[in-house]
Amino acid sequence: MATGLQTIIYPVKDLDRAKALFGALLGVEPYADEPYYVGFKAAGQDIGLDPNGHGKGMTGPVPYWHVTDLRERLVALVAAGAELIQDAQDVGGGRLIAFVKDADGNLVGLLQDPAA
Repeated sequence: MATGLQTIIYPVKDLDRAKALFGALLGVEPYADEPYYVGFKAAGQDIGLDPNGHGKGMTGPVPYWHVTDLRERLVALVAAGAELIQDAQDVGGGRLIAFVKDADGNLVGLLQDPAA
């Protein structure tokens, strides 16, 4: 089951420039500021900057649907014709992410937070 679209990750080539731009846009400091990821929380959204995104197949911003069972949703998407681009990956603390490409080339991300 999907619980909503709450996260958008942008692939970026220059992390420092992107961090400055999104900081100016959102008016907040990042909650995560690492060489491999910068994350902002603003207006109920999680906005992430991924300097490795292009290398992972991201061609633009990827919306991540929060789901209760990522692997189940991933299997359902692939069975419905989606192309697997990034299989389930733990990005820390038990948070899982994955993304697929639909028939029109749109990227669709999935995100599962660890059980509370």
